[in-house]
Amino acid sequence: MLSLFSLPFAVPLQLLKLSASATTPTVSLRYGTFEGFNSGNLTQFLGVPFAQAGRFEYPQEPDVLHGLQKATAYGPACPQQKVSHPPGLPFEVATYADISEDCLTLDVFKPARIEPDAKLPVFVWIYGGGFAIGHSRDFNLTPVVERSIEIGQPFIAVTINYRLNAFGWLMGKEAAAAGINNLGLRDQIFALEWVQRNIELFQGDPERVSVGGQSAGGVSTAFLTFDNAQDSNALFKGAWLQSGPPFHIPHLLDDQDIYDALLDATNCSSSSSPSSAMSRNATSIECLRTVPLETLISAVNAAPNFLNSDRCWGLRRRGNVRGVYYHLVNRVVFLIKGMYSNPRLFALASLNITTDAEFSGYVHSNYFPKTSSSELAELARLYPRDPAQGSPFGTGTEFQLSPQYKRVAAFTGDMLVTSPLRFFTQHASARQDVWGWSVTANKAAGGAAGAFHGIDTAAWMTRTTVLGTLGMDRMVNFVNNLNPNDPATPTAWPKHNSSSSSSLMVFADDGVSIAADDYRREAVNYLNYLRVKEA
Repeated sequence: MLSLFSLPFAVPLQLLKLSASATTPTVSLRYGTFEGFNSGNLTQFLGVPFAQAGRFEYPQEPDVLHGLQKATAYGPACPQQKVSHPPGLPFEVATYADISEDCLTLDVFKPARIEPDAKLPVFVWIYGGGFAIGHSRDFNLTPVVERSIEIGQPFIAVTINYRLNAFGWLMGKEAAAAGINNLGLRDQIFALEWVQRNIELFQGDPERVSVGGQSAGGVSTAFLTFDNAQDSNALFKGAWLQSGPPFHIPHLLDDQDIYDALLDATNCSSSSSPSSAMSRNATSIECLRTVPLETLISAVNAAPNFLNSDRCWGLRRRGNVRGVYYHLVNRVVFLIKGMYSNPRLFALASLNITTDAEFSGYVHSNYFPKTSSSELAELARLYPRDPAQGSPFGTGTEFQLSPQYKRVAAFTGDMLVTSPLRFFTQHASARQDVWGWSVTANKAAGGAAGAFHGIDTAAWMTRTTVLGTLGMDRMVNFVNNLNPNDPATPTAWPKHNSSSSSSLMVFADDGVSIAADDYRREAVNYLNYLRVKEA
């Protein structure tokens, strides 16, 4: 079993050096020398390889690169899955011109002027995208680093790539037998180990590393904290989760049919013709390693994705749900967001649900297969079909994209974000410092999606909004001090506690306030009751 927090091997720092020339900043790593660039008051190193990995192989250190390597442009994106959504929603799925399986790169953003003996705290960011799409360039952290310089609490930001969809998150018994589930998580761990080995060369402090992410990046961050074997953390000390709880994680043996369909689409199935590639390989995994990239991407595109199905690529667990939730986490400090937001985007996968019976069947088959008819009836009461009681909440009968859309949106929002976040926060706060927060800002921009899943992240990366400035300052405080508060912040942010009277901070369009963590309490508590009962 993979140890998430094994200490990296020591590197003799006297053999390596960083040049901080105003015109050509360079850094010498063990496997190559890289030239970055200065932009304003920042020095940037983009597209630095941190690992190499063959298809469906573990990451390992890159081969030695000879000569000066340019680190002035982002590296290629990992192979993406094509996803689409109904028209009329206020976002577009990003596309990338440069796609490669050789995609395990990271980017470093640091103040251009640092005292020679200074060692700055470090924030590692993991992008979201449903474990199917995304790139390290998606979330520009330069405004946050610039803000950290302005308020006298500078830090270094690192953004990382990791493998996606089938390339990083295979499910099924064959992948389990080969030990190659959750390769994307292994990529993230390898990147954090790279930070431990190398960040001092950028004047970063490996003892003051925090990690965070949004959506799939937040889910990844939560799972990176799970380590039952020890009670200390060599890779990071703080975790910043945005709309990314350890939610309904399927078992690695679930959804075998998706893997089987991948084999059929690539001619790697044992039922294929004798001339198939499978006949020349001992296992289906070996066959998948040999098919052309375009063929495999085409097969991935034909598989379910997070906008059209509840069964798709992503994290897989080996044990039971009870073990995941109760054998919680190392003693890292948490700042967790998402209590009031609902991922209405995920309800788009269920626009074909039009009747009460279909709603109950959807809940039963996808989330609670062990529930009784009386428990399903109680869920139907808590999530009525009346669109005025659905999500986006408080919008009457508007935004009802299909007969049961707002009902499904209310359920999926509570099931995938609100209930696991509350469960996770309450249990984690019994052991360590936790601050909870939510965002109600930007509702108008979301249209049918309301203040939709992920809308806060874009606002936090700009300084043109109240939310952006307030959020950045709290992030800077957290990265520097493992506490979002400092004497200059106008509203004290209370720690979460494990009681039912805990509070969280609400970020709205006009500022921040403190609210009780009791949002949709009855429905959320019932979901968590069923979650534990199912385990």
